[in-house]
Amino acid sequence: MLAELQNTPLFSSLDAKQLEQLCSAMSIIDLPAHSHLFHQGEQAEHFFLVRTGQIKLYLVSSSGQEKIIEIIQAGQTFAEALMFMKQANAYPVNAETLQDTQLLRFSSQVFLQILRDSSETCFNVMGTLSRRLHGLITEIDNLSLQNATYRVVHFLTQQLPAETDEEQHIILPVSKQTLALRLSITPETLSRILKNLSKSGIVSVKGKNLTIHQPQQLRNYGMTDL
Repeated sequence: MLAELQNTPLFSSLDAKQLEQLCSAMSIIDLPAHSHLFHQGEQAEHFFLVRTGQIKLYLVSSSGQEKIIEIIQAGQTFAEALMFMKQANAYPVNAETLQDTQLLRFSSQVFLQILRDSSETCFNVMGTLSRRLHGLITEIDNLSLQNATYRVVHFLTQQLPAETDEEQHIILPVSKQTLALRLSITPETLSRILKNLSKSGIVSVKGKNLTIHQPQQLRNYGMTDL
């Protein structure tokens, strides 16, 4: 367990004694698919690590429309930033499993005490959170400023090894409907974009399985089809 936590970015700067202190108030949660972990407004006393499965963080508008904020994959933590916000004593989003999921639940107060006891560890953790925040801001910019085709192409290219130009096979990490919500487009728009990419000979699509025949052309498609 300690080795597993050491490989998690948020905990990578903690030593063995600090990890044992963190684990002293840790619990394991197993949830079936489409179960809620917490709802918006519930008291936020814990943060989480997805061990297996996926978690969807989302909001519901006054009109009942769902907006996915983030899909949390295995190995990722979430809700940890709330412990650093004095006024944030409640979860600002809903959290629901997309498939059978196992999570590790940590006490925010125990983790804060670890950081209070070591300024070096505190600064290292701040750096990790800052990098994650920068990534989210970049993603928000992409969702806000770029058109639907760019969003889909950008997502697909993120699934590829860097700089590769060889044919690649990928499996979508979520359903097409969930992916469309995550990219702020309709499922119909997503299907149309994938069909256009298929007609261009860049991508082949079979359910959630995609073959990227021409990775570089896919990257160029995202830049030139705006």
